[in-house]
Amino acid sequence: MRPHRLPPCLAVTALSAALLFLLLLLCASSSPPLFAWRSSSASRAAPPPPPRAEWGPGRPPSFAYWISGTGGDARRILRLLRAVYHPRNRYLLHLDAGAAAEEREALAQAVRRDEPAWKEFRNVDVVGEGYAVDRTGSSALAAVLHGAAVLLRIGAHWDWLVTLSAEDYPLVTQDDLLYAFSSVPRDLNFIDHTSDLGWKRHERFEKIIVDPSLYMDRNTEPFPSKEIRQMPDAFQIFTGSPWVILSRNFAEHCVHGWDNLPRKLLMYFANTAYSMESYFQTLICNSFDFQNTTANGDLRYFVWDNPPGLDPLVLNESHFGNMVNSGAAFARRFEEDTPVLKKMDDELLNRSPVQLVPGVWCPNLGKEQNGTDADSCSKWGDINTVRPGRGGERLRQFISEISQTRGCS
Repeated sequence: MRPHRLPPCLAVTALSAALLFLLLLLCASSSPPLFAWRSSSASRAAPPPPPRAEWGPGRPPSFAYWISGTGGDARRILRLLRAVYHPRNRYLLHLDAGAAAEEREALAQAVRRDEPAWKEFRNVDVVGEGYAVDRTGSSALAAVLHGAAVLLRIGAHWDWLVTLSAEDYPLVTQDDLLYAFSSVPRDLNFIDHTSDLGWKRHERFEKIIVDPSLYMDRNTEPFPSKEIRQMPDAFQIFTGSPWVILSRNFAEHCVHGWDNLPRKLLMYFANTAYSMESYFQTLICNSFDFQNTTANGDLRYFVWDNPPGLDPLVLNESHFGNMVNSGAAFARRFEEDTPVLKKMDDELLNRSPVQLVPGVWCPNLGKEQNGTDADSCSKWGDINTVRPGRGGERLRQFISEISQTRGCS
């Protein structure tokens, strides 16, 4: 009996799925190629230890941030990092293959040198090797899973994974965020989801695409296959926002899952357009152990055109009031150095564009020293105490409201 040969398009499809699975296995098992804190051969006196973080019940939680960008985004990432920085958290910065090696090195150098707090607490890292990512394909999902795997390996105490891009910005301080999440069960996930697929049923899930960014060195747009596929009956597809806040337990399940569903879905979504909008939604809603641990919201503020396009509108000062009153933790999309970012710095974060956000952990930041305001933290306060403002109360109320109903419907 002659062996059956796959059609060429399906053979390429199977290859891209296998490549995505191999990428996840490699990032979960190999040492992460991080850039920011390479050891030096020069002998130096050991600095005094930073304040010790305390974990567990009665203490604020901790976040792991995956912050991604492409060529030309290093400055935006540094501004965003300053706006969301707190010593309790972990940060992993990634520039994809659209950025030159020199820009990636410059980002790592800035992390090493720009802020005494980054050097002291050593909780900011840069992915040292760029790889191709296209946000419309499964390479974007592979990048987030890579970030989750690395952060699980280098950070033992964080409670939630937050995905951000260079186009995002916070609407609250980290003191506000830590305060609001202090009352949240630490197994709760924030994933916008729906089972109403509408037009996506055919355009996203019956159509097959191949993402060359999984196997090429440069960012490359996916291309469609001529074949279509049936809708699955082994699991139900859910879709929603690509921006998520995942509990540590669920992030571990995505990377090291003890059943086969995370890997089956990874292979399926390797050939699905915009798989970041469906992978986590479908996985959590089809997982018996996790389906009741999700609130239906991503804690983001967007504005969509009517009818909506593929991307939300660019935000400006006319959106400021609605952003603040939304109760969300983050907003997007913003252009670089747009005036509304300065307004958010001034009125929501109490910082200048070159400062970290003041908090109990850094008592001197922003205070006058030698006739000028301190732009860098030089004295460490209590990193286990937070002092929220009105933004923290708004966010806590919003989380309480959307957390009343959990699970998938």
